[in-house]
Amino acid sequence: MDPTVAAPATDGEDPDHVRLSAARLKERLYATITMIAVVVGLAYSAHAHPGDVALAVAVTTLGLWPASLVADGQAHRVVHRRNIGGRELLEMPYVSSPLLLSAAGPLFLILLAALGVMPLHTALLTAAWVNVASLFTRGWCGGVRRGSGLIVSLVGGIIDAAIGTAVALVKAAGH
Repeated sequence: MDPTVAAPATDGEDPDHVRLSAARLKERLYATITMIAVVVGLAYSAHAHPGDVALAVAVTTLGLWPASLVADGQAHRVVHRRNIGGRELLEMPYVSSPLLLSAAGPLFLILLAALGVMPLHTALLTAAWVNVASLFTRGWCGGVRRGSGLIVSLVGGIIDAAIGTAVALVKAAGH
């Protein structure tokens, strides 16, 4: 959904809330797919250490967040033919903040690896598969929320998980 176009409100929901929720979900999905690629790439690093890997995950996430803000600002100026300001300027960090959340799971698993609970390689691949599972869950829940029925919802979840899995396999094949 284009975040510059107000989504139709359903069940008495505020159209601005619906628009912001859709934009936040889009950012979360993008960040989840990106994090799958990052952690799989790091899992196959020859001499990875938990501290270096945690730094790479954090820097990637912290780099994506301002990039998202810049892209949103530039897109706003092009579409609306004016600078962003006021309420829209305050909404930008709110909409893009799920990018920061995408690092939480991998960083927790990297911490477990640093504490010796599991090997780093296992922690990173677990982070990737947890993200793939979250893609499935969001796809399935989206289908259920739309009233698509169990089978269509499962297919939607499987397609979303397949996209995440494809990203992981392409990244793993590159190493």
